[in-house]
Amino acid sequence: MNKRPIVGTTLDSEQPGGYSKYPWYAMRQNYADAIAAAGGLPIALPHNADLAPAYLDAIDALVVTGGAFDVDPALYGDDARHATVTLKDNRTRAEWALIEGALARDMPILGICGGHQLLAVVLGGSLIQHIPDAVPDALAHEQPNPRHQPGHTVAVAPGTLLHRIVGGTQMHVNSAHHQAVRAPGQRATVNAVAPDGVIEGVEASGYRFCLGVQWHPEYLIDPGDRLIFDALIAACAA
Repeated sequence: MNKRPIVGTTLDSEQPGGYSKYPWYAMRQNYADAIAAAGGLPIALPHNADLAPAYLDAIDALVVTGGAFDVDPALYGDDARHATVTLKDNRTRAEWALIEGALARDMPILGICGGHQLLAVVLGGSLIQHIPDAVPDALAHEQPNPRHQPGHTVAVAPGTLLHRIVGGTQMHVNSAHHQAVRAPGQRATVNAVAPDGVIEGVEASGYRFCLGVQWHPEYLIDPGDRLIFDALIAACAA
């Protein structure tokens, strides 16, 4: 039996309350399920930026997950911070170190939702801090229906890595974000856009596999979602 590629998957973190009286980590089960179904071996990565090189030594691919928090605007050059912005500085420091290290190693990277936004920033991009205040007639990117249902479509740009993976120019996706990529930066390319013009995905062609998507493909809403995880695992052997 061939060895399963080890896929490091970043955790979310919460302060005391709810699950524990002490600070705790969390990850939704379907992240791990989607990686395992694609042939990977998911392992969880705690938030310790100093240990990022050691973690990267132990894994074959990196998945940077989403969460109910935002990237510090100072990291992409914005002096002001919108009132809705919520930070988890320790998580961001750790994920930044993991992304930078993975890029330096040309390790396959998949950024999901907030992970996609942070990936875009590491690649030199910037973010919209609050879509309702910045995009006229924006869609409900915090969709009112359950997350396991589609919220809107995205147009996939022909010729991109995402297009090669999913094999089409439209996907049905869920939507759980109030921020979005404003500009991808010089190192990245936009690969998907919502009907209101909001950027829904970025990628960097100078790497073996460097892909970010604004939606949550681990819910497997669109047939292309499963193909994204398949492609991540396949890239480990490239």
